[in-house]
Amino acid sequence: MKTYKNLYPHICTFENLLNAFYQARRGKPKTPELCAFEYALEPNLFALRDELRAQTYRPGPYHNFYIHEPKKRKVSAAPFRDRVVHHALCNVIAPIFESRFIYDSYANRVGKGTHRALTRAQTFLRQNDYCFHGDILKCFPSIDHQILLEILGRRIADAAVMKLIRLILQSGEGILADEYEMQWFAGDDVFAPLRPRGLPIGNLTSQFWANIYLGELDTFVKHELRCPYYLRYVDDFLIFSDDKRELHHARQEIAHFLERLRLRLHPRKQRVFPVRTGVDFLGFVSFPERRKIRRENVKRFTQRLRRLQKAYTAGEISLVLAERSMHSWLAHAGHADSYRLRSKILAGVVWTAPSIG
Repeated sequence: MKTYKNLYPHICTFENLLNAFYQARRGKPKTPELCAFEYALEPNLFALRDELRAQTYRPGPYHNFYIHEPKKRKVSAAPFRDRVVHHALCNVIAPIFESRFIYDSYANRVGKGTHRALTRAQTFLRQNDYCFHGDILKCFPSIDHQILLEILGRRIADAAVMKLIRLILQSGEGILADEYEMQWFAGDDVFAPLRPRGLPIGNLTSQFWANIYLGELDTFVKHELRCPYYLRYVDDFLIFSDDKRELHHARQEIAHFLERLRLRLHPRKQRVFPVRTGVDFLGFVSFPERRKIRRENVKRFTQRLRRLQKAYTAGEISLVLAERSMHSWLAHAGHADSYRLRSKILAGVVWTAPSIG
């Protein structure tokens, strides 16, 4: 297996850090923290470069908050300067692992995404009679740091890079502890609950490392179980087959394999079923000849639309921002057979201008 050395100097170059700054800034709101960093851009980047070269760089504390759609989740935002370092690191090491990912891994990869995953799933379900839909229980809180470092270390033979990875991992350690329910595995002793685990949701590095971690599952399913009709989006995956017994066998084998990664299948989100009943995946329900939006998603959007209308009437947001949010969801809904639904929603939209005075 090929390993890679002398990577660290490439992470520390000013050119890489400048590129990482632009990547970290892209699509983000102009927060005071971002503006302050950009105002003194060159000194800040040179300071980061010097800290990285001297290996004195230390990550700062996270800002944690909760989102409630589609379910309550803790999101952790690293300081902006740390996000620059995350991009600088991934710019150098991501190509090493990207070439090892299977084609049908769709999360957080250039040229992939939810809509391509949906299209691929619909292609597979047209060719098969049955589907196994699996989901991993508390995936991000459960990812074991020791196992992740072992996987990364198979390719990265640069001690300085591994030290930086450990620093970033340690900076997020314990953030999701309240969302993890201890799982016991064969061979565990009384110290097993003390194993460092968890990747903060919201980090570029967390998304990338989760792909590497679950890439082990992808390889197992594709090369050992030899399931040709398999795809994954983060911790949500599908396997298709004409043989229902084959899928039940795959479920058992995957459950055993995941124990090596100290992961478990979600007990309520794993089932084998005929595709004619519809495949509920990534917010859509797909059938061989059509695709519907999940009812809960439509309900959440109509509630959000009412909030947008009230906020505009109260003068809290501009009409441009309100309509941009509405049309973003409508564009997403356009990936389903939803013309009548979208027409009905648009027909009922009235923006009442804020009162003056």
